[in-house]
Amino acid sequence: MKFTVARDIILEDIQLLQGIVEKRNTMPILANILMKAEEGRVEMTGTDLEVGMRTSFEASVEESGAITVPGKKLFEIVKSLPEGQAVSMTERGDQILEVVSGESEFKIVGLAKDDYPAVPEPTFENSLRIPVEDMQDMIDGVFFAIAQEQRYYLNGALFVVKGKKRQLVSTDGHRLAYAAKESEEGSAGRDVRVIIAKKTLAEIRKFGPGVIEFDQDENNLFFRCGARTIISRIIESKFPNFDAVIPKDNPHIALLSKETFLGAVRRVSLFSAERSKGVKFSLEKNRIRLYSSNPEIGEARDKIDVVYAGANLEIGFNAQYILDYLMTVRKEKVRFELKDDNSAAMMRPEGEERMSSLYVLMPMKL
Repeated sequence: MKFTVARDIILEDIQLLQGIVEKRNTMPILANILMKAEEGRVEMTGTDLEVGMRTSFEASVEESGAITVPGKKLFEIVKSLPEGQAVSMTERGDQILEVVSGESEFKIVGLAKDDYPAVPEPTFENSLRIPVEDMQDMIDGVFFAIAQEQRYYLNGALFVVKGKKRQLVSTDGHRLAYAAKESEEGSAGRDVRVIIAKKTLAEIRKFGPGVIEFDQDENNLFFRCGARTIISRIIESKFPNFDAVIPKDNPHIALLSKETFLGAVRRVSLFSAERSKGVKFSLEKNRIRLYSSNPEIGEARDKIDVVYAGANLEIGFNAQYILDYLMTVRKEKVRFELKDDNSAAMMRPEGEERMSSLYVLMPMKL
């Protein structure tokens, strides 16, 4: 194998693969990138056996071939080279990759390409098309609420396609985030209900502008945008019934400024208990009072003006959960909807147009 390519072109693809390759070295070869060169193009693949990525770029290929090399070390080498410079990569005997750029020369020890795990090949014969911007907007609206725990099915977001609607839902058992968009291309022609791993969603967020093609087989999900394809193993489990969690009747509604609310919650949470992050919210006519206390350091109080004409309510929430949500909201106003002192609250941006989103948060005793 021997090819030459501009440093900046290959650097972008190697950098993307850094989010995929296994860093814990449970299997040494999973820290490697598989490189294949043939007929004017170089293809690179990385996988951790759960999520994989395949990407390619045009290059001047003198000899076809393939090799696997440590992804992190290759990235460090290419990144260290001057911008705009050409890079030549040549496979030598005994799984050695020689990297040459200007006066700089490196030799990297690789592993046999035949030992690299097989990564499924998608066909995209029955694919759905989703604008990258739409998918990324939905991911941004739910990513923060994805769990990191032993219940594997919560370590991702539920992706639902029904008719023209695309939906993404995440929950960790204490909160639920929901985002949906209507397709401008009409009905998908088939329904989809799958759990997408958090790592896969993180990589989709890095896609450039364009359209995502989505397809699946019995074991894997496939997302292709341009020359990049993400392969993700299906999470085999049943996601909680999110429709049953979303409150249908929360009559007490406060309309508030996102930035004002964000600042008040952030300040008062400084004195909340380290473990619970609990803050008490007291709703009164056109006002919300915030209070937190910690026996070891003291207490904090604040109040903000809101548009509210409902009954007086007092309810506690994990302040960090509220901050996580407000940091994702792009609108100036947020609706804070409650039923009573003990039921789940619902928050949603005011005046959304292209996307429908909401956030359900369980209260806590303080």
